[in-house]
Amino acid sequence: MRPGPGTWGSAATVLLWWGLAHWIGPHSRTLALWSLAALAVAVGIPAATAIVRATGIKDPQYVVIDEVAGQLVTLAWAPVAWQSLLLGFILFRGFDIVKPPPIRFLEKLPEGTGIVVDDLGAGLYALIVMQVLLHFHLVPGL
Repeated sequence: MRPGPGTWGSAATVLLWWGLAHWIGPHSRTLALWSLAALAVAVGIPAATAIVRATGIKDPQYVVIDEVAGQLVTLAWAPVAWQSLLLGFILFRGFDIVKPPPIRFLEKLPEGTGIVVDDLGAGLYALIVMQVLLHFHLVPGL
């Protein structure tokens, strides 16, 4: 979808996780989330590599499996509440767009690896910030 296919991919991931999490018991959510993220990486790297090779485009914007993986990493250990899901969405998109060091370096890895791994880095940054905010009760409403 345009504009901003990465933002749409992240938003869809958050909404799908919100819906799916209600069907998964609280004790199984973390395992389910990490399993889904691992699946997105396992499928995403070869798929993105195939698209790069077929099109010659270094980072096709319509490939959003990387946003799915990174967004899922961000949401690990977060409560399934609109406040934390919105915060995770904003944090992940911010880090994905700004790409602070060393995320910019990860983006330069070859083909699908660079496409997916830089978003995992953004997801890890967002995960850390989210967990600090949650730990110190700095997320309103939670």
